Amino acid sequence: MVEMNTYTIMVDFKRYRSMAPISQKPESLTVTSLRSLMELASLVNSSLDPAEVRRLAVEAVPRCVGADAASLLLLDGETGELYFEAASGVKGQCLKEVRLRPGEGIAGWVARKGGAVIVDDVKSDHRFAADVDRFTGYETRNMIVAPVATKEKVWGVLQVLNKLTGEFTDDDLELVQALADQVAIAIENASMYQEMRLTLLGVTTALAEALEQRDPYTGGHTRRVHEYSVLIASHLGLPQDEIDTLRLAAIMHDIGKIGVSDQVLRKPGRLNEEEFREMCRHPEAGVDIIEHLPQLTRVVPGVLYHHEQYDGNGYPHKRQAEDIPLHARIIAVADAFDAMTSDRPYRKALGFEAAFAELERCAGQQFDPQLVEIFKQAWLEGELQSPVIDE
Repeated sequence: MVEMNTYTIMVDFKRYRSMAPISQKPESLTVTSLRSLMELASLVNSSLDPAEVRRLAVEAVPRCVGADAASLLLLDGETGELYFEAASGVKGQCLKEVRLRPGEGIAGWVARKGGAVIVDDVKSDHRFAADVDRFTGYETRNMIVAPVATKEKVWGVLQVLNKLTGEFTDDDLELVQALADQVAIAIENASMYQEMRLTLLGVTTALAEALEQRDPYTGGHTRRVHEYSVLIASHLGLPQDEIDTLRLAAIMHDIGKIGVSDQVLRKPGRLNEEEFREMCRHPEAGVDIIEHLPQLTRVVPGVLYHHEQYDGNGYPHKRQAEDIPLHARIIAVADAFDAMTSDRPYRKALGFEAAFAELERCAGQQFDPQLVEIFKQAWLEGELQSPVIDE
């Protein structure tokens, strides 16, 4: 993605130079525009979270152009209205409540007609939506509005407000359009990534739930383990992209059981030594499946090591303590907790209080003590509800 966007920056930059008046100094134009484009591209492509991309864009654009504020309005696909997705400045938060009807305001005109425009005096322009300023208390003097669009879609418009020194120039106009193009590409990339992530999440969940159908006593296990894992990770303060990876790993943690015989998987009693050895192979079997899917390689540590124990007595590689990947340590706690709080043919489910007492008893031996404490704290704060009443 970085290589593709760097190429796009250079294409935008070359187009920008070709439109510049002959009287301008190309050396100055090159340095200024390239620096601005690179700054924005670096920021907006540092995240694949669409909301973060939009926020970063509106914060960076005023600095690039030398303006007081900027706002990004996106098109509502159902109504055709424009809504303020992100806005910089002290009045920016107020704009969240504002929507423009199709074609309303200079923003609506640009979204409908296409092409960036400079408005030197907004009060003398009949297209200007003065109600927005009255609502926020902000005074717009001049502005540039540029469409945020790719070949496939018009996403919205980018507004840059109130030049800090004098009026906006044609150079500013072309630069804002180039910046808007970068924002559009970043939004499209982030949107595509989110769609692929949701598709992958849906496919892996369906696969894991199909596997659960082989064992009537584990219904809902996958869902609960991934929910518990995400809860622990959130309280641990992990970044969202890492939580997303953990979620996938938790969903896929038992996928290797597809290679375990029904006789072993559905056995109502405890496993004998030979059966246990067969069951112990499922983490590595899961990795054998996952490694054929490049999109899932990042979940391998969580799947492979979720049966390792903190004291080194787990399987398959007898790793211990911090040598066990964090995602695997989290899944181990969530997996064991769900096993204890779910009915089995040979025992009844424990209540949450009893299950947490068991986790604490095994902390430092089987489980990471810090993660056990974090998970228990989440329960004490009311984020888990036990279906079983402790006796």
